[in-house]
Amino acid sequence: MRLTLDRQQRDEDVTIGSLVVMGADPETALFHCYTLEDAVRPDGVKIYGETAIPAGRYTVDITYSPRFKVMMPLLINVAGFVGVRIHPGNTADDTEGCILVGMDRKLKSIGRSRVAYESLFDVLDSAKRRGEPIELEILP
Repeated sequence: MRLTLDRQQRDEDVTIGSLVVMGADPETALFHCYTLEDAVRPDGVKIYGETAIPAGRYTVDITYSPRFKVMMPLLINVAGFVGVRIHPGNTADDTEGCILVGMDRKLKSIGRSRVAYESLFDVLDSAKRRGEPIELEILP
């Protein structure tokens, strides 16, 4: 399974994009939800808890989150970052470098985050149970 995150709005304090989910057949690509991240910064510039991860391809696994105390999607091998997850949240204050998902796009936030997250988690968890690798591509 492949996810593609297209960053569409890059502001100095927030980045909003859209997430597309593709199955084995690229023709099945479907918009799934909006995303919210911290600001994208120039290469080599990182402000702890306030910087979006670099564009690129990442393996996604579902592991136990000690912070949230549940199983959650985790991005593997993100250079310079630790514990980057996909989770619910609505504003840049909720992200700390992670990717938030929501059903509604607003000026500087996203809404109905839990609805989007639960739907996405079901898709990812099903793929993992089938033994299908999950990859996230974040477009530059």
